[in-house]
Amino acid sequence: MIPEIGEAGQEKLKKAKVLVAGAGGLGSPICIYLAAAGVGTIRLVDQDTVDLSNLNRQVLHGQGDIQRPKVQSARDRLTSLNDTVTIEIHQQTISEESIDGLVESCDAIVDALDNISTRYMLNKAAITHQLPFFHGAVRGFEGRAMTIIPGRTPCLRCMYHGDVPKEKFPVIGVAPAVIGSIQSTEVIKYLIGTGDLLTDRMLIYDGMSMEFKEFKVSKNPQCDHCGEKMEK
Repeated sequence: MIPEIGEAGQEKLKKAKVLVAGAGGLGSPICIYLAAAGVGTIRLVDQDTVDLSNLNRQVLHGQGDIQRPKVQSARDRLTSLNDTVTIEIHQQTISEESIDGLVESCDAIVDALDNISTRYMLNKAAITHQLPFFHGAVRGFEGRAMTIIPGRTPCLRCMYHGDVPKEKFPVIGVAPAVIGSIQSTEVIKYLIGTGDLLTDRMLIYDGMSMEFKEFKVSKNPQCDHCGEKMEK
């Protein structure tokens, strides 16, 4: 009934395969809304098991799932929501050795991770395989999102330089709910081919002030992932 989607758009969603990297705070709303929308195949990657401390934000899982692999409890939850969607699960760490196999045959890559070094790997794989990359990140009551189309837009590496030390940081569950929903919206729009994508700009969400801001992101010609030297 939504004119921008229609039956043709629903068929596009049904035929699509989307890689979601992470079954935690961001991965939960992303997977739930992609499955609810009828995306045909969700390939979900996460190496962790469910912990009690996850449950304030990782709504794919419940108390009965503690110590289970996240990908298994996620598959159960998503199948109960929409059993016509295929959920491919991979309980493994994303690495330089595994990334190419994980993105193979996918139509899009969604970043639902919590560390920048693995995000760089996804960003580079998206550029190598010419796949759209939907970035999201959260901390506390804040979050951000951006959509990357290789060859057309700035990439994640254009904006961030160097590695960031791994650290534990607090997240209130509503922050990934907001950002994950935005990422899912972008994926659906891309797969259908409608609307304006969140490209060339970073959307910033501040839950404490309840403000959305955005700033322009420019392509870095010297970027070591998508710059002029890499394109030759």
